[in-house]
Amino acid sequence: MHSDQSALDEQWMRQALVLAERAQLEEDEIPVGALLVSADGMCIAEGWNRNIGDHDPTAHAEIVAMRRAGQALGNHRLIGSTLYVTLEPCAMCAMAMVHARIARVVFGAYDPKTGAAGSVFDLLADARHNHRVDVQGGVLAEEAGARLSNYFKAKRAKV
Repeated sequence: MHSDQSALDEQWMRQALVLAERAQLEEDEIPVGALLVSADGMCIAEGWNRNIGDHDPTAHAEIVAMRRAGQALGNHRLIGSTLYVTLEPCAMCAMAMVHARIARVVFGAYDPKTGAAGSVFDLLADARHNHRVDVQGGVLAEEAGARLSNYFKAKRAKV
């Protein structure tokens, strides 16, 4: 990958990690953060996990960011955009990205249990879909993974 793109991906992922931290510190949510960047390099929308607070099983960070982006743009199609998220998308989020026509997803930590961008499923690259999303995984994966691991360790310690 081009080094300028790698540097840009890391820059945006650091911002997604800040959002993940906000989810945990401000709302005691699982620390996953996401943001959507337009083709011309502007941040359209941000999101983080809201499942617990919103009592909504669909309120994953990616879905929150895509909903906000759609509202900001006045369109359900997010063509040409890149979604940055700190954890590999699940099947629900991956299919929402396909429906939104997102161009690219960049994620941090791999999810060996429910990852749908190559770990368990590979929904984003499936040739049977009418749209495919380019995937770049493992960007700042150690930092993203450590944040999640530490969150769950702390939760288990409180029980």
